[in-house]
Amino acid sequence: MQNKLKIINDPVHGFIKIPHEILFDIVEHPYFQRLRRIGQTGLLNLIFPGATHTRFHHALGAMHLMFTALETLKQKGVKISEEEEKGAMLAILMHDIGHGPFSHALESMLMDDWHHENLSLLLMNKLNDEFDGQLSTAIEMFQGKYHRKFFNQLISSQLDVDRLDYLKRDSFFTGVSEGNINTQRIISMMNVCEEGELVIDAKGIYSIENFLTARMFMYWQVYYHKTSALAEFLLVKILERAKYLVSQGHQLPATENLKYFLYRGKSSATDEDIERFTQLDDNDIIQAMKEWQNSDDFILSYWCKCVIGRNLPKTIISSHPFDEEIIKEKIEKTNKFFDIDNGMALVHEIKRKLLPYNTEKQPIYLLQKNGKKTRLHESEDQLLSGLMVHKTTRYILMFPRDISQIDS
Repeated sequence: MQNKLKIINDPVHGFIKIPHEILFDIVEHPYFQRLRRIGQTGLLNLIFPGATHTRFHHALGAMHLMFTALETLKQKGVKISEEEEKGAMLAILMHDIGHGPFSHALESMLMDDWHHENLSLLLMNKLNDEFDGQLSTAIEMFQGKYHRKFFNQLISSQLDVDRLDYLKRDSFFTGVSEGNINTQRIISMMNVCEEGELVIDAKGIYSIENFLTARMFMYWQVYYHKTSALAEFLLVKILERAKYLVSQGHQLPATENLKYFLYRGKSSATDEDIERFTQLDDNDIIQAMKEWQNSDDFILSYWCKCVIGRNLPKTIISSHPFDEEIIKEKIEKTNKFFDIDNGMALVHEIKRKLLPYNTEKQPIYLLQKNGKKTRLHESEDQLLSGLMVHKTTRYILMFPRDISQIDS
């Protein structure tokens, strides 16, 4: 009989144990193996060349941190059954199983507005049928419906193991050290209060503030970096354009599964949609962009060349929306330079906003020695949390690099 209790060597966390056979069975499943071909950070490697890690990496890392968190809670006297441990580890292992190629950028494009979490749930239910109901607890936890609230919070909250893994992992692979959080320290401070909610021992306050600050820096320095925002925006525009051209009768080369979604109208998901979706990965999109560089549609061809040749449009960043006149001037120059009349398709304002810490939605609670709970941002000891409750917005104006050579 095959040994399913494996150890995996991970560059971020070291050795990761797979302590239950069902976890191994899920990892081996084609739905999960597909995540090896889905990048964790989209086109970020155009900006940070090391960021070539995958969703597969991240899911295993998050599962490992879940195991560590549950071990910590057990040591603090929290009773956790084997069924619950399996459920929580399965839920976090599969939390991204519904991600499509280039993840967030293409979700709404390929599958109308099917959010990856809905797709993850759909695929989990299919796997649950396949594995005779062994994933039922995991699905309940993933949906946030489990009766012991801290399990749901470990999977999804402002301090969940998903965030703990992707921050540390993305920081490692991008080389942006500001995101490097001490996951072990944070997990060692986790606790469960009398109401069954996840809390942090009060002495861990600065580790939590450090985590929130690291997350904020990673958003502005990495995920919302003006070129990252631009690359993600281009991907959406490329697929929108391709879908539009196909609807106008243009023939575009693409793999069978990508073609299926380009031609698909708006409707709810069918079994064939799901089947084809699980066959799609980043390679389908890259292959299409390589071919579409030669399209006779100027806009599509131009954008694909930008991405494939990494000759990206120029960007300016501002904390205020751009003046209409500036945008108009860029459009006129674009029309003139390329001798086209639809230059507005190549000039866009992109908006990014971030609320580092939300005091309303699942606030982080500190557990005092006397058993009382305090909200993080209301603690007398907090240094930074009070500054992180405001939303920041940035505006990015993109336009063809070529026109910056034109004299005003």
